[in-house]
Amino acid sequence: QVQLVESGGGLVQAGGSLRLSCAASGRTPSTYYMGWFRQTPGKERAFVAAINWSGGWISYEDSVRGRFTISRDNAKNTVYLQMNSLKPEDAAVYYCALNPRGLSLSRASSYPYWGQGTQVTVSS
Repeated sequence: QVQLVESGGGLVQAGGSLRLSCAASGRTPSTYYMGWFRQTPGKERAFVAAINWSGGWISYEDSVRGRFTISRDNAKNTVYLQMNSLKPEDAAVYYCALNPRGLSLSRASSYPYWGQGTQVTVSS
């Protein structure tokens, strides 16, 4: 069993910053990819960013590239999402997810393990 716990969400003004964290525990694979997704009411969970085990491969959704930074600290089993220059349209529940195989990393259905989500609210 793998557990993922997100933290760091909250309310921020447009143009501000937040850093989300996701701590993995339990029976995690020896190496794994991590992804961040976000979801707003009535919409499907959408890809935000993903990172491989070493951090040498990273992918971003176009609307966040240049504003968001995904990183990880494997010694702490934690992945981060630094979000800068936040816009009202970034408001959502943000989820971290673990993908053991590194396939189809932009698809939510490829991730078997998910955190509970953390709310990000951006005021205009």
